[in-house]
Amino acid sequence: MAKVCDICGKKPTVGYTVSHAHNKTKARWYPNLQKVKTVRNGRNVKLRVCTSCIRSGLVSKA
Repeated sequence: MAKVCDICGKKPTVGYTVSHAHNKTKARWYPNLQKVKTVRNGRNVKLRVCTSCIRSGLVSKA
């Protein structure tokens, strides 16, 4: 299952975790996705939505 927000399309970001000795290891930072029951086109649907979309009011909970 893809870790992508169904509303805004936010995805994991990729980069490096850098230690004090400047050793670099690959890292991924994931968006905070929640499963939310919402009303879409008059039907109840479960969506994976990031918390910033929930807080901004882009999702109306069922």
